[in-house]
Amino acid sequence: QVQLVESGGGLVQAGGSLRLSCAASGRTFSNSPMGWFRQAPGKEREFVAAISRSGSSTHYADSVKGRFTISRDNAKNTMYLQMNTLKPEDTAVYYCAAGRSVTYYYSKGEYDYWGQGTQVTVSS
Repeated sequence: QVQLVESGGGLVQAGGSLRLSCAASGRTFSNSPMGWFRQAPGKEREFVAAISRSGSSTHYADSVKGRFTISRDNAKNTMYLQMNTLKPEDTAVYYCAAGRSVTYYYSKGEYDYWGQGTQVTVSS
């Protein structure tokens, strides 16, 4: 199966940038659609971005479109989330996810594997 480990979270000032990484292990990684979700205090886990098996298709939540960029390097078994112009409302635990067959990329129920999460805190 697939195991996912996030890294790159931390504390940053508003307007700054962070790059999250998701290292994956498993023979099916290159064929797995993947995504990023986040969960802020008092809120449900929400969709952030998703990427297709080859990386040719990407999707973003309206709240991060134009600021965040999702990418993947299948040769390195790694997915990334470049976060620019960060805002305090971006503060959350960010989770990496992978699915065997994803139809509704924005739904957390579509994903089969999850990382442990990494904390992103944006101060004002």
